[in-house]
Amino acid sequence: MGLGQSSKSSVNDDNDEVNFDHFQILRAIGKGSFGKVCIVQKKDTRKMYAMKYMNKLKCVERNEVRNVFKELQIMQSLEHPFLVNFWYSFQDEEDMFMVVDLLLGGDLRYHLQQNVHFSESTVKLYVCEIALALHYLRTKCIIHRDIKPDNILLDEHGHTHLTDFNIAAVVKDDLKATSIAGTKPYMAPELFQSFEGTHPGYSFAVDWWSLGITAYELLRGQRPYVMRSSSTSSEILQTFHKVHPCYPAAWTTEIKSLLRKLLCVDAQKRISCLSELQDTEYLSDVNWDSVLNKQTQPGFIPNRRRLNCDPTFELEEMILESRPLHKKKKRLARKTRENSSEGSPQNGQLQQRLENVQRDFIIFNREKLQKTKAEAEANDLIDKETDKTIEDGQNNNITPNPSFLSG
Repeated sequence: MGLGQSSKSSVNDDNDEVNFDHFQILRAIGKGSFGKVCIVQKKDTRKMYAMKYMNKLKCVERNEVRNVFKELQIMQSLEHPFLVNFWYSFQDEEDMFMVVDLLLGGDLRYHLQQNVHFSESTVKLYVCEIALALHYLRTKCIIHRDIKPDNILLDEHGHTHLTDFNIAAVVKDDLKATSIAGTKPYMAPELFQSFEGTHPGYSFAVDWWSLGITAYELLRGQRPYVMRSSSTSSEILQTFHKVHPCYPAAWTTEIKSLLRKLLCVDAQKRISCLSELQDTEYLSDVNWDSVLNKQTQPGFIPNRRRLNCDPTFELEEMILESRPLHKKKKRLARKTRENSSEGSPQNGQLQQRLENVQRDFIIFNREKLQKTKAEAEANDLIDKETDKTIEDGQNNNITPNPSFLSG
């Protein structure tokens, strides 16, 4: 069925030459634990993107450099219609930059805060779209570990796109992950067992639990389990076993059955792959090819006449940010002049760590460029072989092999 296909076209630019100067900064639209996000336009193609930027000094001080590189490495290998796809990465003296798809429909958290009522049919489509994304990630041996409304963005037509891979885990050869990561109210029960020291490990099923929590919250406007930041792991585990989620009478029997299967405390009995989801009665009428090709119309269409995000992000960037992005060039030029006359103000150890980040980013981008060029050359070779096959078939009145052409 082509579940791994992507709507993203190939990047043909010279990736090693892309830098901050190639983009026009338009406005700030968000921020997270690892950086801020703004809308940019590439000056030569006029194409719009979202650009995430992370301050190197803060990343070094908070020991987050490893997570930044891990996210970059994961995202450069991914392409799917229901992911926020990666395009470029580069750096300057202050920041590391990641340029990705621009989704102007806002994240689902924003719409929940705007008191949007998501119908059952709308949530049903969201579950199908994110399930296709999770299936694709599984083929790449990736557990996302942070499925929640905040990390699901809508495009202008209302289709979902999963983002934020900075705590994703790569597991291979049927191994299990053991490190603890996630957002507490969306974390599966087996993750809290790791907190208790039993370390049984966990796998892809944790993402399907989080999908169930998210679907429930979209439908009801609140999560099925009440958790406080002060709750201990043992208390949370007891909650999972003693408290049974409330399913409103107005909900259909089918959606309640699906949510119970996603929110099964026993990971072995939980829906945890696409085929199990497709086998449910509730989704028996779904045309999965139509969903994958975005031909199924979402029930909720974001307002296209406004930017679907908190306007305070822009105000913070303009007024409160000590290093605003739109003043970067002047700031770096002044810093270069000061350093040349006074020497570097940073201590030796910190300066060395920043230089290591600079070096590692150069190596990462060089390897990414080599991989991109190798893939382009391989695609060119396939195209030439395809053209030759067609030409030979025409010369000899032979029909080209369809399976070869589709490959």
